[in-house]
Amino acid sequence: MRPSRLALLGTCMILVSSTACSLALTAATPTPTSQPRPKPTSTTQSAATASPAAAATPTTAPSSAVAAASPSSFCSDNRVSVLIGNLKSAVLTSNGPLLASLVSPTHGMDARLFRNGRVVNYDSEHAKFLFVSTFVVDWGLAPASGLDTRGSFHDLVLPALVDVFSTNFTLSCDQIQVGGTTYRATWPYTGIDFYSAHYPGTAANGNLDWHTWLVGVDYVGSKPYLYAILQFFWEP
Repeated sequence: MRPSRLALLGTCMILVSSTACSLALTAATPTPTSQPRPKPTSTTQSAATASPAAAATPTTAPSSAVAAASPSSFCSDNRVSVLIGNLKSAVLTSNGPLLASLVSPTHGMDARLFRNGRVVNYDSEHAKFLFVSTFVVDWGLAPASGLDTRGSFHDLVLPALVDVFSTNFTLSCDQIQVGGTTYRATWPYTGIDFYSAHYPGTAANGNLDWHTWLVGVDYVGSKPYLYAILQFFWEP
């Protein structure tokens, strides 16, 4: 049975022991944006119309040396589908070397546990150990409890990725698929294309257990790599 997302959100995560694996973190935690609380509606939001006010600041801007693909060519690039398939395989089998081979060699991979939380950047060398390392990271404030959330990628991010990639999720190119929200879901990386991996939730839970991961893609030497991962879910 799939674990309840509602139960998970209100829980302050337990500190886990650090290892010697050091990670490159952002210098400052983005300040959460105050959000209105309208009646939840299920939407598919276009990246072109997303409101930048609700987005946290990315770790770094996209590299000017790497031109992003046009939306039409990006969405038809079968290599991106293979990239996301390999990400799914790496997540479900905890294959660190495979994940490391997918990470952008020029930017690394940004990871956000919360949409307005702290951005953590992993280069390919550190990504190789994410499924086994117990290095504790500050991910920012949990949207449900408002409590500071600390824990390893293995303990916090990996289960959330499995929560989507182990389901019959749907993919949308350069569009954000979400369920009912009390906020505006946005993609904060201008010039970087992405796919939305969306699980719609279950009727038994009123579909409030929906879950979405956005996967940003960076082209380096004309080859697609992982640039950023960011999740959305129901927030009370």
